[in-house]
Amino acid sequence: MAQDALKDITEFFENDIGESIIGRNDSLASFRELGPPDLCHIIKTNNKVSTRDIGSYHFVLGTDTSSSATIAAYLNSLSYSLAEEQAGWFSNNKSQPSWKIRSGTYCCFNAFSRVDMRVEVQIPGGVVSYLVDLKGDRHPITNNTLWQETYISGILRAIMDDNDEPDGNDGNQLRGLRKLDAIKSLEAEQRFLEAAYSEFWKSWQLGTEPEVQVATYVSNHLSNGIMKYFGDSYRYDIASEFFKNLAEKDPEVSVLLARSYIGYDEEIKAIEVLNEALKLKPQSYSLILVQIDFLRKKKRYDMALKLAKLAVTYAPSEFITWGTLAEVFFDMDDIEMALLTLNSCPMFTYCEKDSNCQRMPMPSRLNIAMNYDTKSSPEELKDIKDHINPTDSNGDFREHVQMDSLRLPATSLRGTFLKAYELLVKIVRKIGWNKLLYYRSSVFVMEEEYRVQRASLEKKQQEKNAERERTVSFSRTTENKIEEIAVKEHLESPAKVEEKEEDKKEDTEGKGKENAEEEGEGEDGLVDVDLENKLEEISLSSDAPAPKSVEEEKQEEQAEEPKEEKQELEKKNSVVIDNNGNDSVDDDDKALNEFSQYSFKDKRLCERWLDNLFMVLYEDLRFYTSFRDEMAHLKARESKHIAYRKTYMEWETFGDLALRLQHTDEAKEAYLYSFEQKYSSKSLLRLLDIYSNEYNIQGSLEIINRLVILYEFTFTNNIYPNPISRSIFKLVHYHGLVKVMNAALGLTNFELIQKYFDYAKKFKVEGYNL
Repeated sequence: MAQDALKDITEFFENDIGESIIGRNDSLASFRELGPPDLCHIIKTNNKVSTRDIGSYHFVLGTDTSSSATIAAYLNSLSYSLAEEQAGWFSNNKSQPSWKIRSGTYCCFNAFSRVDMRVEVQIPGGVVSYLVDLKGDRHPITNNTLWQETYISGILRAIMDDNDEPDGNDGNQLRGLRKLDAIKSLEAEQRFLEAAYSEFWKSWQLGTEPEVQVATYVSNHLSNGIMKYFGDSYRYDIASEFFKNLAEKDPEVSVLLARSYIGYDEEIKAIEVLNEALKLKPQSYSLILVQIDFLRKKKRYDMALKLAKLAVTYAPSEFITWGTLAEVFFDMDDIEMALLTLNSCPMFTYCEKDSNCQRMPMPSRLNIAMNYDTKSSPEELKDIKDHINPTDSNGDFREHVQMDSLRLPATSLRGTFLKAYELLVKIVRKIGWNKLLYYRSSVFVMEEEYRVQRASLEKKQQEKNAERERTVSFSRTTENKIEEIAVKEHLESPAKVEEKEEDKKEDTEGKGKENAEEEGEGEDGLVDVDLENKLEEISLSSDAPAPKSVEEEKQEEQAEEPKEEKQELEKKNSVVIDNNGNDSVDDDDKALNEFSQYSFKDKRLCERWLDNLFMVLYEDLRFYTSFRDEMAHLKARESKHIAYRKTYMEWETFGDLALRLQHTDEAKEAYLYSFEQKYSSKSLLRLLDIYSNEYNIQGSLEIINRLVILYEFTFTNNIYPNPISRSIFKLVHYHGLVKVMNAALGLTNFELIQKYFDYAKKFKVEGYNL
């Protein structure tokens, strides 16, 4: 270990002193919610030789940030962590320089006031505290309330942290993170609750979970953090006492109070609280959602459906109300309505967590703290060292996994899109993929239907255009004929015109006499029509037939009437008449009309994001099926060494896929095969979560027995919140403390596990007295 490094803290070394502080200043404007972990920057100096000072930094969660004095105490404690090598009588390190901490800067983000609190300590020397706003400007601290807000922000970051797993924080592990117990005693817990009570009505400023669009008093990081802290340890009774006084001021806080009552089986009290709150705020969708969850547990889906529809009416812009309605339809086996409801859900863009928004410059080197005094076998310690050392001798991880598994898009789903994907997975697990496709085609417009409908619209438009062209052609032909007749009449001589007029008069007189003697008779008289009659007889085509008699016209009119009725009937039945007058049934046109009449009647267009989720689910199922069939074929051929047929990374990826598709047994088997090849904390944590959810004492304790060695070797000394403590508290809640402790007595690392049982007794975790 380098002499300029801290012996029990993983830290980064800077190229230029202070570049990490500059990087944090540049990132302040991008912090949206609770902010990133605290940044601790120290400057080390060597007084014995003429070497330049060096700067290093690490991240911290769980430090007491209630005042500048407590932060200064933490910076001062780092002096005892320097790895000094004492020169002995037979040692060759007599000329080894001694490094000391000259100064330190601690940065803690205040999520309420959106400022960064800074404390600078000179060793030896004084303490200077100030704040930096989002623009990077420095200001003095004039209000002590800022320290209380900073204290609450720091504890909430420790509670809500998700860096327990290697792929925490959106898939990126935050290295150089030191975790401490934020609440070490019952007195510290009471102090936190008092501070949270005083700042509760400002908690909506902290933001909320990504599935909720607007933060409220009951949906924000403070209320969620308190429920998570007491919920993971099954101590809902203390949470109910905290929210009881707040519910008297605002009835909507009864949501948290009712959930606390339900958490420790006080359902009657919860119903009474909800009843009183709904009388005061009947349009609160948060209160209605608590009722829906309670009714779903009791399998009263008919009542839950009415309330879910009411919640959507009161909060139509929230994803959680639509998602709950879709889940109720799923519980009632109404898959079509579940898909339609899911299609109507408002989707929100996922905001990256603040831990990833803190962009730091590339460090010169990284010092990983390792505890070589850990009591374990050398082989296991070597495996752990190879696991946590970033300079992996195996090369790029892409060489150990199929590229198809790396391209699966479901791994990047976050927020509301992840919730929608999980509902689709539930539907597939219940009815199967083929049945899901059937329901999808029955409620959504498919591509073929859309193509046919579009072709139908285009054909109708073409017919309209053709009709318009015929109308224009008719008007132009009529005008041309009128002009020809007018010109012809104009060119005739006046004498001919007089002769025609005399002939016309004679014909008229002769016709009158004939009509007077006998109606209907005419021997030699021929009737000439005037200009108006000529215009009426103008034909619309060049090859028009000769004029017909009146009787023939009457016969044709009588024959056309049934023909028009026939055409109307044929039009209704989608029979098309070709241009030559022959009746012919076009199959494509008939199908087109059927689609236009029936396909679009009760269907909706599928949203693009939901259509993409169907494709994402298909890719997951395709890869899962092919991998599972391959493993079944290998097991049929040989029963041994199955784990070594795939690399550890491939097994781990398949385990994640199976867990995402809710195939727990296959996921468990894959993680075991992965760990058999290579030590992996991710596989252990996944197995621990599976075993604890199954309340499997033996399986959970075997995994914990291995994880405590990893935590001891890497100086991870925090107890709660912690994945080990969460699993142990779950087992204690279900089986009782005595049974779990007796099962753990035979473990090789029981001394390292003992502190978790002591915490359960001290904080009175539910089941500690059983």
